[in-house]
Amino acid sequence: MNVSSKQIQWFPGHMFKSLREIREKVKLMDIVLVLLDARLPFSSMNPELTKIVDKKPILLLFNKMDLSDERILNQYISLYEAKGYHTLKIDAQTGKNVNKINALAREVLKDKLDREKAKGLKERPLRTMILGIPNVGKSTLINTLSKSGATKTGNTPGVTKAQQWIKMGSDFELLDTPGVLWPKFEDQTVGMHLAVTGAIKDKILPETEVVFYALNFLKTHYLKRLTEKYEITANDDLQAMLDKIGTKRGCLVRGGEIDYDRVYTIVLTDIRNKQLGGLSFDRPETLSV
Repeated sequence: MNVSSKQIQWFPGHMFKSLREIREKVKLMDIVLVLLDARLPFSSMNPELTKIVDKKPILLLFNKMDLSDERILNQYISLYEAKGYHTLKIDAQTGKNVNKINALAREVLKDKLDREKAKGLKERPLRTMILGIPNVGKSTLINTLSKSGATKTGNTPGVTKAQQWIKMGSDFELLDTPGVLWPKFEDQTVGMHLAVTGAIKDKILPETEVVFYALNFLKTHYLKRLTEKYEITANDDLQAMLDKIGTKRGCLVRGGEIDYDRVYTIVLTDIRNKQLGGLSFDRPETLSV
């Protein structure tokens, strides 16, 4: 099934307010932490945010690193570093590499901090904000950095609705911000990738299209994993795949008919929870930074 040619638009009202507040507050920051989904190094890079913080030092954090295809992720990191970005792969949920953020941020700001020290100023917490699209793991990262449950977290995109300052010991004074998408996705592939990974709420796009796209993608790039996970064959078309998955997983209703809504949920849940291994949906040959 082809993705609809119609532009995908999803921009809740609170996001306009968030963008305005980010513009106002960014001048107070020493450095900006931009959190990306490691499975979507291109699609999760909000172009509106990078325009706003263009003149501030930026540290790109690739979150959910263990959910991604490491080979593809490393290709994107090389592309971003070639453009002058500082990068770090992390997993906010487990805390992997999170303890490296402060040292790397201070390395990026070394000249500025050396000037302050030369003026006799004491070492201080860095002022920063974490920016990223919904459901990329901002609140989880903040909780891990602060070693507390100071912010509300959840798997539903858009949990954080307002800005709040959080002091993290002697390392950071951090301004939390809601996840912000951009008004429309010019590239329909970007919209699909955000939908498959849960960055935009389910049902924003037709679930049938999202699942068909995901299965087609897996068949193209991760065929062995797909066939082994669901006991299907390379020759099965999409309908046959859904029928086999539904039958094997017991997604049946009265009369032996398959409940496809349950099948869709199974496929998306498996993708998002690494049941098919680390996946990267963005590919440098089609979505380049």
